[in-house]
Amino acid sequence: MAQQRQRRSGGNRPAQRRRQDNDGIIPVLAKAVREVEGTVQRGKLTLEVRPRFQAIALLARDERARVKSDDALSDAQRDNQLKRLEGIATILAQTAAREPSFFFLLDEDAEITDATRRHIRDMQRQAGMEPDPEPEKQPTEPTISDERAARRVTPRAVVRAQLASPFQPPDFSGVVPRTHGRLTGWELIDPLLNSFENAVPGAPSAMELPEPRTAATLLPKGLDLMHHQAGLLASVARGHRTFLLADEPGLGKTAQALLAAQVADAYPLLCVVPNVVKTNWAREAERWTPSKSVTVIHGDGYDIDGFADIVVINYEVLDRHVGWMGEHGFRGVVVDEAHYIKNRKSLRSQNVLDLSDRVRQRIPRPLLMALTGTPLINDIEDFRAIWQFLGWIDEKKPTDVLMAKLEENGLTPVDHVFYPKARQSVVDMGIVRRRKVDVAADIPARRIADLPVELEGAVGRSVRDAERQLGRRLLSRYDAALEARRNRGAEVPLGIDLELVRRVAESEVANPADDKTGENIFTMVRKIGQAKAELAADYAAQLAHSAGKVVFFAKHLDVMDTAGEVFAKRDITYTEIRGDQTGPARQKAIDAFMEDPDVQVIVCSLTAAGVGLNLQVASDVVLAELSWTNAEQTQAIDRVHRIGQTEPVTAWRIVAAQTIDTRIAELIDSKAGLASLALDGVQEEGTTADIRVEALVDVLSKALEERQPAL
Repeated sequence: MAQQRQRRSGGNRPAQRRRQDNDGIIPVLAKAVREVEGTVQRGKLTLEVRPRFQAIALLARDERARVKSDDALSDAQRDNQLKRLEGIATILAQTAAREPSFFFLLDEDAEITDATRRHIRDMQRQAGMEPDPEPEKQPTEPTISDERAARRVTPRAVVRAQLASPFQPPDFSGVVPRTHGRLTGWELIDPLLNSFENAVPGAPSAMELPEPRTAATLLPKGLDLMHHQAGLLASVARGHRTFLLADEPGLGKTAQALLAAQVADAYPLLCVVPNVVKTNWAREAERWTPSKSVTVIHGDGYDIDGFADIVVINYEVLDRHVGWMGEHGFRGVVVDEAHYIKNRKSLRSQNVLDLSDRVRQRIPRPLLMALTGTPLINDIEDFRAIWQFLGWIDEKKPTDVLMAKLEENGLTPVDHVFYPKARQSVVDMGIVRRRKVDVAADIPARRIADLPVELEGAVGRSVRDAERQLGRRLLSRYDAALEARRNRGAEVPLGIDLELVRRVAESEVANPADDKTGENIFTMVRKIGQAKAELAADYAAQLAHSAGKVVFFAKHLDVMDTAGEVFAKRDITYTEIRGDQTGPARQKAIDAFMEDPDVQVIVCSLTAAGVGLNLQVASDVVLAELSWTNAEQTQAIDRVHRIGQTEPVTAWRIVAAQTIDTRIAELIDSKAGLASLALDGVQEEGTTADIRVEALVDVLSKALEERQPAL
């Protein structure tokens, strides 16, 4: 009987599964995401496509959380539904790759519009669910959205602190009178940016700093400052209050910022930092300024010290606290990794800029410091948000202090010499950029050594086949473009059209193929990373046995997993830094690597551990996967090449020979880097173009050359 019941039950399962598959929100989302995908593929975007895309993403995210926590589901049912949700997420990602502006809709801090909420309710009704209630229209401050205002909190400890020390009326004694002169009416922001983009080689990259006097009275026992650090503090002592501190990574920007606040008596001090370095900032504050109390805000901040001298908060929760922070009386604000705010349209940037504006309205000449070793990631426009945070410009024009400096030059943008003079005026506002080669002679030199590896066997054949497939698809795009020209009667060159090659490469980056149509540049590079993983880990294991501690960097979790398996097989004790770790777990991993002699390797995610870590106990770095920017690679190496390092640093870059990996490595090395010219005044040969585009240009050019006789 039991067997009969089991057979009957088993016989009913397909029908039951089909009914389950057609019930609920998942089939509604699956149909909707396919419709959105088709619309984007046809290039027929309407006003409704974006909010519908966002609604699908939000509902899928909520459904995933519900499924994972639903105890009524069997393991098989849960796995089935999660797999279907993963398929929806894949289509969302592929659609966003075709229409990059959609990526902003996937951010956790993306604004949810009324149109998005309407689509959410419509899809909930289609699924037979009770739709979310429509939000009541309530009057709010015109500059704060309903969604942002609803998230804001004021911790009880902050209320007590504000009641104990009522906020004083704004003090406008430090306001600079408006300047009206020959530059009135000129558009000046673009000329100022151009003055950096086209800087004369050798132009100063830092404001003139005074010769430092003894700073021993500032420092706790056992700590010392380097000359370049003391120079910035001397400038603060003379009254300077705004700095873009763009020292190369590893030159002690955190210590300079904390001590600058002490020199300027800029307390309470707010430090806005990436989540991964929040704990480190608290530690550094206790180390460099032990007489000042520190509190760290997590989530809604109900357990913080409202009377603390130094408040540390991460970007991700700033939107909840920006309301009370603008009225708390902060006399200093430090923004770490300030390139995080380069996109002025993002909620993260808006919060930081709003906070800076409110602090400057209430406090005369507050200490404002933007810290970043890589101030320019993509283009010169990255400066805008940083300058605005520092109060040098607003959205349309220079503010009064910078305008007064520009007027003193007696020039307008029609004068050729306006540009170097204007650049110097901005630098004098507080740009401080020092390179290790210039100011840290006692830090050992570093070098990058490429280690070519051969991808053999089935793995190597798979990578090479994928690269050939990518080349063939690029050829098809190129030929289709040529054919379109012929049909229009346009002239077609006999040889290779280099301009068309580049246009095809740019189109491929903007609209990569999905899995159904072939390999794209992203899947190619990931496949190469997976193929190199074991080889890279094996080399790191050799280094650990022969040279001591090793820092191992990778971009993808599966590469990190493979490395861990290799180290386990070789009886090498290792620890990890991943993006999904809690703060205490992350700090425990760092401490184990730094302090435990038995922990030989730390396996790090490039994105989670590329900034804010001090790992100078090691002198060897293994880069298992290549980055898309030289800045990311430099940040990783500088986790080891820092103050406190006593040995030469070598970064071993694992490069897959005879693949596109080799070309990407060459492009990273040849990329001059905008910061070298704009900030360092160094003229280097190279390119600032997108490395992905340049790599695809190489793939397509190679494919065209191989079939040249057939043209």
